[in-house]
Amino acid sequence: MAKFTHIDDEGRVRMVDVTDKKPTAREALASGAVFMRSETLELIRNQKVKKGNVLETARIAGIMAAKKTSELSPMCHPLSITHVQVDFLPDAAKRCIEIEATVRAIDQTGVEMEALTAVSVAALTIYDMCKSSDKQMIISDIQLLKKTGGKSGPFERKKSE
Repeated sequence: MAKFTHIDDEGRVRMVDVTDKKPTAREALASGAVFMRSETLELIRNQKVKKGNVLETARIAGIMAAKKTSELSPMCHPLSITHVQVDFLPDAAKRCIEIEATVRAIDQTGVEMEALTAVSVAALTIYDMCKSSDKQMIISDIQLLKKTGGKSGPFERKKSE
């Protein structure tokens, strides 16, 4: 059984010590989706939501969230992030907006949590800006798609059939 790195031999929670690790290039890609009524999706696409431009606001929120991840998740290290990109893929057939976030850094630990946080907060921002017209929106499928760098090597989620 794998040993948890955030728990010491006496069962106490700890932050992993990365002091001796060399900084390397790291990248992570995460995704998620916000499902909504067709009418809500059209309001967003046509920039008719009264609170303003939903996707640009969510993009800024996602970028800010990636940079603040260590303040939100207690075992995350503060990182020197070099790039954050948040993209939106509206899908009328699925009645959703898919979200993708890519985060890069040259650091001693990975950026998976930063990418996942960016997607999560972007999704929450979409919900917040549109909740007055669609309280039934569903935030779903937040997941790591790919990561590179680090001791554990590359990871890529297998596509489900």
